[in-house]
Amino acid sequence: MLLRRIRTISGAVLTVLAAVLVYVALVVPDAVAKPKNGTFLEAAFLRLPIEVIIGAAVLLALSPKWRKPVATLFGIGLGFVVILKVVNMGFRIVLGRRFNPVLDWPLFQDGYNALTETDGRGKAIAAAVGAVVLSLLALLVCTLAVLRLTRLTMRFPGPARRTLVGLSAVWIALAISGLTWFPNAPVASDTAADLLKTTVTQVPAAIKDQRQFAYASEHDPYRNVAPQDLVSSLAGKDVVIGVVESYGRSVLTDPGMNAIVSPTIDADEKKLSAAGFSAKSGWLTSSTFGGGSWLAHASFQSGLWITSQQRYGQLTASNRITLTSAFHNAGWQTVGMEPGNTVAWPEASFYGYDTVYDSRNLGYRGPRFGWSRMPDQYTLSAFQQNVYSKKQGPLMAEITLTSSHEPWTPIPQMVDWDQVGDGSIYAPMVKGAEKRTTLWNSSERTQVQYAKSIAYSVDSLISWVQKYGDKNLVLIMFGDHQPMSIVSGAGASHDIPITIIAHDKSALERIADWSWADGLRPKADTPVWRMDEFRDKFFTAYGDQNAVALPAPR
Repeated sequence: MLLRRIRTISGAVLTVLAAVLVYVALVVPDAVAKPKNGTFLEAAFLRLPIEVIIGAAVLLALSPKWRKPVATLFGIGLGFVVILKVVNMGFRIVLGRRFNPVLDWPLFQDGYNALTETDGRGKAIAAAVGAVVLSLLALLVCTLAVLRLTRLTMRFPGPARRTLVGLSAVWIALAISGLTWFPNAPVASDTAADLLKTTVTQVPAAIKDQRQFAYASEHDPYRNVAPQDLVSSLAGKDVVIGVVESYGRSVLTDPGMNAIVSPTIDADEKKLSAAGFSAKSGWLTSSTFGGGSWLAHASFQSGLWITSQQRYGQLTASNRITLTSAFHNAGWQTVGMEPGNTVAWPEASFYGYDTVYDSRNLGYRGPRFGWSRMPDQYTLSAFQQNVYSKKQGPLMAEITLTSSHEPWTPIPQMVDWDQVGDGSIYAPMVKGAEKRTTLWNSSERTQVQYAKSIAYSVDSLISWVQKYGDKNLVLIMFGDHQPMSIVSGAGASHDIPITIIAHDKSALERIADWSWADGLRPKADTPVWRMDEFRDKFFTAYGDQNAVALPAPR
């Protein structure tokens, strides 16, 4: 008798747990940020999912022969919904958008590589194995839960049908009333079905995009313009592009982060002025968010909107003119400084670089700073010694600054330029640094560390200009994308600051009609362009006006 009672109670508990699991899996949103009006609890548990009603109706209508196979398929489908929601949560946190099942598979490898760089190969492997195991477990548990509930409805078909009719009436009434807890969260929920529909429809959209983008990448409006005409007004100038990792608008507009960055920017503006340089700044909207820096670099360089690995691959297989290739073909020496690269970079030839320096040949002997293999000041010092001081003729270089890459711990400090050496001087700076796992428990402290890293990266670049820049230097400094949402916040824009610095004021006079702000900070009302607009505007401003015309807006 006792054993039977225990079985009855345990069976009832398992049935309740199965019902809770199915319900939660269907209604929990695929985002972790709390909405402004309402709470995550309301979003997750105070809604009625249409998927339960439809699924139960289908199973009740089937003959006993087909109920178990169909219930199994429903369970597997529910498991995939759970996996997709978890993946979307991660993508929303890091990249500010949902996962694309056609285009985003390469990003898992990039995520693994980034975790390896910051936490070590052992933890990266453990995370990958854990993700696979948990995915399989989700499929199994969801399938068992659906099968258990199916058996319950078959044991009590009458009450099940009456309950189904009542739930249908309630759902229709809620849908007609339009009751919501907050925008995009109606109480009459169909979010799981909508998520699957959106995911499936991305497949033909990606295929269509592939065809359309192939045409755009092969039809460059500047293909027949002589290279020297594209950059004629910069003849004799050295053009350096400094890409500051994760330098987003948020650091300049959020009061807390701006309070950290502003003193450095104010001091840097004085450094530039003392050295005879002037600056103008604007806003660009990046093609990516939180990560995927190479997509932003490609958009900036090519004049095309690169939002996925598919587009990136198509672009780099084309003969599209980039900023670098335009200078290269016009006779400039072209150099890429990529301290984050650990292997050969095949795309260098597409961009038009004569020489690329990366972590393998920069000679750094100091400690690692999180993901960043070397401090930005060391990268700039190596550039000065190996490239800028030895240039013969005009130089065009792109320097990627990585010290502001997550996890923003530890952060290097500026040292005397003559003491940089092989980087050994940085060894004491990593001792006692806070671990990422503890830092990221606090959004406020993470914001502080991020802001400090941006201040360091910008100061490194401006200090290099002050010490080594000559009258022929034209520097373009911009951020590749906003930092992930733990720093920038949910719903942040994709805007980044961009600045052009020059000793020769005529170089800035050519962009007077851009309405950019003076100095290193754009203003709130400074125009915002998409990042892919910059290349064409640059060619129009700095090219031969008789040969170069700005193409019609996209």
